[in-house]
Amino acid sequence: MKTRPLSKSDYAAWRSLWDQYLVFYQHELSEAQTQLTFDRLVDENFGIHGLVLEIDGAVVGISHFSFTHSTWSESQDLYLEDLFVDPAARGKGFGRALIEATAAFGKQHGARKLYWQTHRDNATAQKLYETLAVKSEFVIYEKTI
Repeated sequence: MKTRPLSKSDYAAWRSLWDQYLVFYQHELSEAQTQLTFDRLVDENFGIHGLVLEIDGAVVGISHFSFTHSTWSESQDLYLEDLFVDPAARGKGFGRALIEATAAFGKQHGARKLYWQTHRDNATAQKLYETLAVKSEFVIYEKTI
């Protein structure tokens, strides 16, 4: 098992996982948005980062994350926006490994915490998350603008 930064050469493997991730969340994005997302992830100057998890040279998991500023802290926080492991590779600790690698990236870059959200009905993921982190007392609201 190896985690490493996402690279341009990972597009085909990333795209397969990304498409499955979107299906899981019952969401559709345009081809242009998908391409823009990948381009941003591999652009060192954009500010969104990606990791992949490889098993025997095959990419089986992805995480996408970015730093956020805080009015409550001198340090930035790291927001884990997307996490996905190929369904055929689940149950082997790869999600945990990606979260830990993402946290290590944040620590290396001075973040004070890693945080993320999941769908309230994603009980399987929540079982893992509850072994890694504390459930926030905050509720998220969204307003389309």
